[in-house]
Amino acid sequence: QVQVAESGGGSVQAGDSLTLSCVVSNYAGNCMAWFRRTPGNNREAVAAIFQGARTAYYSDSVKGRFTITPITQHGGKNTVSLRMNNLKAEDTATYYCAAGHEPYWRREEDYRHWGQGTEVAVSL
Repeated sequence: QVQVAESGGGSVQAGDSLTLSCVVSNYAGNCMAWFRRTPGNNREAVAAIFQGARTAYYSDSVKGRFTITPITQHGGKNTVSLRMNNLKAEDTATYYCAAGHEPYWRREEDYRHWGQGTEVAVSL
């Protein structure tokens, strides 16, 4: 059974940093990504990376502030982190980790497995 588990959310002030982590178990897909959702809105892609790739993909709203780490594999588990620097109030959202195989990185429906989400709250 595939399991996706996020961790690392919390409440911070604008300008602070936060790191989210995701562990995917029992899945051989080649891509992991982070999406986020604010109340009343659809999930939007934030960042994605492919197994073995040196190129990461970012939304314009987070480019230069967020960094997604390469996927590491150990004991049947794939792990990826999202380092978020210089957080802004508009980054407040529920962040979801997603795992898929050969997705178009921005397309939510291309990802087969999702975590439950972790909350990030940024106050001024």
